Amino acid sequence: MTFLVTDACIKCKYMDCVEVCPVDCFYEGENMLVIDPDICIDCGVCEPECPPEAIKPDTERGLEQWLTLNADYSKKWPNITRKGTPPADAKEFDGMPGKFEKFFSDKPGTGS
Repeated sequence: MTFLVTDACIKCKYMDCVEVCPVDCFYEGENMLVIDPDICIDCGVCEPECPPEAIKPDTERGLEQWLTLNADYSKKWPNITRKGTPPADAKEFDGMPGKFEKFFSDKPGTGS
């Protein structure tokens, strides 16, 4: 089992989860984070730290596309080990439906 980041992170990217991860399994895209499922140890400490509740266990139904996305982009994006500054307009996007279709970017983040 592993934890996954879903589209609720897009354009929010608060990064509180990064601070508590004991194995540094987060990777940063331009407007969201992903978890490397091969590194995640399933400790679950990141899940309650996520304000928009974007982190889910892979045992939840319907998350197959997120497992694939997290696995793929964790190999392409830079590893992030410290909390960075969330976007200034993050609260405007918190809870917005359909963010993947509207805003997903495959560009890497800064790896801050």
